Amino acid sequence: MKTSEEALYEHVSYFTNFNPHRHFGNLKALNTCANFLEDYFNQYCLSTSRQTWNARGNDYHNIIGSWRPEKSKRLIVGAHYDVYANNPGADDNASGMAALLEAVKIISTANPELDYGIDFVAYSLEEPPFYGTADMGSYVHAQSLKENSNNILGMICFDMIGYFNDEPGSQNFPNELLASMFPSTANFIIVVGKVQFAEFANQFHQVMNAQNELDVQKIIFPDDNELATLSDHRNYWQIGVNALMINNTAFLRNPNYHEKTDTIDTLDFKRMKLVVDAAIAGITGFEQ
Repeated sequence: MKTSEEALYEHVSYFTNFNPHRHFGNLKALNTCANFLEDYFNQYCLSTSRQTWNARGNDYHNIIGSWRPEKSKRLIVGAHYDVYANNPGADDNASGMAALLEAVKIISTANPELDYGIDFVAYSLEEPPFYGTADMGSYVHAQSLKENSNNILGMICFDMIGYFNDEPGSQNFPNELLASMFPSTANFIIVVGKVQFAEFANQFHQVMNAQNELDVQKIIFPDDNELATLSDHRNYWQIGVNALMINNTAFLRNPNYHEKTDTIDTLDFKRMKLVVDAAIAGITGFEQ
């Protein structure tokens, strides 16, 4: 069973059609998303739970769907459903949420024989003003696993996987060294890891890249490099858990990053489908 471009479009359309959008101040939109996600996970017979915490006087929610909850060893697959300011957030991060939902559908339907279970987690409060704080949804979730972290095989983060550009020179870099290492055309996806957890990222990249339908790049950052930490995977590194991000390089490529122009018509659903198919191969092909 392969990912559906039509389903990806439908998911992105759902998340981008709120008015106001899914920012931390619009509790109605965030709560509507949380209810939708619970219903979706339940539709695919996942064991579903809600993790709630209070930030600045309001309650926010992670929605968790567990596939094969009886398995003690777990792999975490996550994406955030909030947006920065009052922006549509098609690439950031409706694209990641669409990938998460398609992974839920495909894996639960195929029901592969694996030695581990998977927890699909939709996070709130990834974006500023909560980014980098203890109020991030992924921080809350990671801390809840801290005492049992030995059973966590790793975490896969979907964040911004929908924007591509075939124009030569469309890919930007923060320095000349990185520019010399990667393509200058923004038509690839990248697996982001760091040195301490390099083996995990290397293995996942190898499986994704073996699909041979999309250019899958990899970067292993030094442990102290801030560019490595720019999403929810950062909070699992903090508790010593393997983690990586699947990303299109965000603001180094997408001119609509954190802008009102981050709309559904800017996304490449054909390539998004290839990203999700390759990622699912990695998620279900983890070697312990």
